[in-house]
Formats: sequence, structure tokens, C-alpha cells
Amino acid sequence: MGERARPDVEAISPDAWRLLRVAAGFSQRDVEREVDEVMQAHISMLESGTRALSVDRREQLLDLYVAELTAEQVDALVEHF
Repeated sequence: MGERARPDVEAISPDAWRLLRVAAGFSQRDVEREVDEVMQAHISMLESGTRALSVDRREQLLDLYVAELTAEQVDALVEHF
């Protein structure tokens, strides 16, 4: 199977970030435990649109979420939300 296309982390909306996390089966606390130096408050701010994490941190989050989802699920959430 070829490499799947990844969404641009700068184009993912706050709602899509939240839906990706939930669809992948993670609570904000779970993410805090999985990704070094990312706290629940960071996730909350990203998902509310009040503050964005660095591109590197958003890439780490996307890696975490896409490992649990199909390409179709990721595409649907990013494109429609």
C-alpha cells in the first residue's frame, strides 16, 4: 500500500481537531499522556480556536490520531468540518 496523503495541519479547523481526537478514541488527558510536553489546556485551546500549537506539535497530534483512523475517516473529518 502506498503512502497516504496527509492533510495540511495548518488547514485543519478547531472542530476537525476535536473530531479527529474523539474519533481516534482519545480524551484530552489521553493526549497529554501520549505526547510529550502537550497539556490538556493546549488541546483545549487548539480545539476552541483560541490558540494554535506549533506546526511540529500539530504534526505529532495528527500522527497520533491518524494511526487510529482510516484515510477516509481523516479526509471526511478534515474536509467537512
